[in-house]
Amino acid sequence: MDEAAMDDNTPTLSLTDEEGRSLLCYIERELTVKGTQYVLLLPVDSPIEIFAWAADEEDDEEEMLIDIDEEELEEVFSTARAVLAEQDLILQHTALTLTASGEIPEVVEDDIITLDVETDSEPNYEQFQQLAAFYYEEQEYVICCPLDPLLFFAQLDANGLPELVSLEKLQTLLELEEFKDLRSQLELQSQLFEDVE
Repeated sequence: MDEAAMDDNTPTLSLTDEEGRSLLCYIERELTVKGTQYVLLLPVDSPIEIFAWAADEEDDEEEMLIDIDEEELEEVFSTARAVLAEQDLILQHTALTLTASGEIPEVVEDDIITLDVETDSEPNYEQFQQLAAFYYEEQEYVICCPLDPLLFFAQLDANGLPELVSLEKLQTLLELEEFKDLRSQLELQSQLFEDVE
């Protein structure tokens, strides 16, 4: 997270999901195009992912990390929360993503996990910092924080409330001249994080 994002004076907005949960975000960028106001949002607290170890379907001797569904998350949440509390991190079931408040430890190479996030076209590798591991009913889980920033793009409605923009619409918007600076910022930010890795 950059220095500006950590400034207490940085304006914030809350995203809300269908369950009524909220996610407080810094406003990284504001754009107005054809009368519509758009915002680029970065969560105030650190995004968290919980994965489970499972047997690799292609190789029985290998294991792989897989996503867990909402039902399984509800079962393991209290255990994961207790495990992170040992590191003075508070796990929260916020909108759109789990988050943890508190100071995430410095990244060390041994804690970095690289996952191949499947897409229709080509491999898409994402890197995570492993914060902790725990067992729940003999199943091992891993708590991670993504190394790349988790950004949300939203448009503001008539009441100034943010509504998430679909990936398809975002791709269309990024082609517009008005979004040229934003496109450059996203590419630069992505490159900066790759350099850090």
